[in-house]
Amino acid sequence: MQKPPHPDYQRGRGAASAAVPTRFGLATRETDGDWRDHVQSLDGPPVKLRTEVTEERPRTILSFNQSPDVPFDRSVNGYRGCEHGCVYCFARPTHAFHDLSPGLDFETRLFAKPDAARLLRETLAKPRYKPAPIALGTNTDPYQPIEKRYRITRQVLEVCLDARHPVTITTKSDRVLDDLDLIADLAEQRLVAVAISVTSLDPRLSGKLEPRCPSPAKRVAAFGRLVEAGVPVHCSVSPVIPAITDEYMEGIIAAVAAQGVKSAGWIPLRLPHEVAPLFREWLDVHYPDRAGKVMGIVRSIRGGRDNDPDFFTRMKPSGVWADLFRARFNLACKRAGIDREKARILFELDCSRFRPPETGGQMRLL
Repeated sequence: MQKPPHPDYQRGRGAASAAVPTRFGLATRETDGDWRDHVQSLDGPPVKLRTEVTEERPRTILSFNQSPDVPFDRSVNGYRGCEHGCVYCFARPTHAFHDLSPGLDFETRLFAKPDAARLLRETLAKPRYKPAPIALGTNTDPYQPIEKRYRITRQVLEVCLDARHPVTITTKSDRVLDDLDLIADLAEQRLVAVAISVTSLDPRLSGKLEPRCPSPAKRVAAFGRLVEAGVPVHCSVSPVIPAITDEYMEGIIAAVAAQGVKSAGWIPLRLPHEVAPLFREWLDVHYPDRAGKVMGIVRSIRGGRDNDPDFFTRMKPSGVWADLFRARFNLACKRAGIDREKARILFELDCSRFRPPETGGQMRLL
């Protein structure tokens, strides 16, 4: 028998509630007399959520990391929060740093950084700067819906093209094609690679998991456009959710291979911090009949925990179920003619072309 939906659940949103973070004391703070502490008792239940965007003005835009689990050491994030609303998004806990909910706040209360391109240009122009590929889309999607309004990602790509600086793009959106002119120019100089994530081939399931993402069919078609333009493109089958999306692995690989894709990988579901209870709520709303099975398999590939946060192992599930998924994925790639080792050369970007960009109206000498 299906359980009643969560009282805060709203169709068209990924999270079922505005889960309150507990790590930073927000859940236990005392009311301060502000009207917002009593808004529901005064005004009644909340109305349909609308997306709000706050512009912020950071002093720097290039972030560096030393993680052994990711293939890049620097990134640019033009947005915080993501309207795509993917319930499984590992970036949701970042909203908790600002006393905002990793649940509904993450997908409705967004932040944009309009100065991103200017800040990047200034950083790349510094005499001691040494180039290495900049990753876009490592935290939240650079082609989420508000990119159509702000064009921050496009402006960053323009800086990279001007400076001949290598850049990688990870997205769940066919909106990447809006910048195909820039991306094709970058690809011609071996300065760009694009990865698109596909979770399933079922638009109804996608509408539950990632309610404001473009449909799987649009994403698959985008691969073909990028390949035709000569852009190195990678299909990320992610996340693989046991007993929910794993049945689509083989179909996704076959579909993108038919579009000319030569590189693919898979990433298992990760549930850091507040993502775990949010995902459990999502299961209760949409798949209460198999919630126990899903979480049982998740724990089996994560050493008995909902999530493995450790370096070196967090991206590498273990156990019988993990071995099964890995074997299925490798066989699907073999049948589709995708040689994952040979494909690596497609993503070796050229740092030798870099030239510091112009700043403050100063023209280049050469």
